[in-house]
Amino acid sequence: MPNPISQRIAEIVGAWEGVTVQPHKFGGIEFRVQHREIGHLHGDRMADLLFPVKERRLLVSSGRAYPHHILPNTGWVSFPIRSVHDVPAVVSLMRENYERLRGMERRAVTPHLSGNAEMLPARTPDDLPA
Repeated sequence: MPNPISQRIAEIVGAWEGVTVQPHKFGGIEFRVQHREIGHLHGDRMADLLFPVKERRLLVSSGRAYPHHILPNTGWVSFPIRSVHDVPAVVSLMRENYERLRGMERRAVTPHLSGNAEMLPARTPDDLPA
């Protein structure tokens, strides 16, 4: 029988556009978007998420997350789940990482201006506004 807290988090995060829910390689549930891990749950007891180190420092210093329980000097953070009352905080961290990863996806598919120079009208320096 699934754990009620992790099941609730999986229902919420799994409903976001493009998210897949699958077993995690170390046990638990993993959430991905565009082949990138948003985070994973270790049952009903722990959530782990990977952020850039700068963001990880802010999350830890603000008390929103803790250094990862095994890899404390990396971008990984952990959030201990003590009760159903922690679900909103876990979902908030997952959403923040989801939005960051989706932003990476959008930047990756945005055409570069230099590659589309033929779409720009020919202009001389005299045509440009002062």
